Amino acid sequence: MTKATLAGGCFWCLVKPFHQYDGVESVISGYSGGHVENPTYKEVCTNTTGHREAVQITFDESVISYREVLEVFFKTFDPTDAKGQFYDRGESYEPAIFYHDEEQKQIAEELIAELDAKQIFSDKIVTPVLPYKNFYPAEEYHQDYYKKDPAHYQNFQERSGRKAFIEKHWGE
Repeated sequence: MTKATLAGGCFWCLVKPFHQYDGVESVISGYSGGHVENPTYKEVCTNTTGHREAVQITFDESVISYREVLEVFFKTFDPTDAKGQFYDRGESYEPAIFYHDEEQKQIAEELIAELDAKQIFSDKIVTPVLPYKNFYPAEEYHQDYYKKDPAHYQNFQERSGRKAFIEKHWGE
């Protein structure tokens, strides 16, 4: 199994898209990239831990490639916004690709260049490709949130502007 660690704003919104793909073993909501060990949601929300809300995806590369995982990822958030996502602002909501090895780094950088060349977005992609250093699972109530409170999840997707952004750039 291979891991991908990705930040794209609220981690609730990054779980459901990956659950529908064969080869995806798990999608865990959590915190990545910071300097505080085992942070809590409350701590991360202070924007002082260096952590971003992220998901860690465990997948079978013989079924779904890392590039395919990234292709799904880029259809879940606004990669041209470096300061947060939609109405969630601050370092804890900043996007990032945390690469686990040099091959992942190269694949991410190549895909970003390809997407920029296609001019899918009106601005250049600013999502950084950073070395993986840590990942801490979020509290249980954050895991698979779209299943636990589907009405709130759907409302959040729509009112935040995320759903409209995705549909504008990628279709339904």
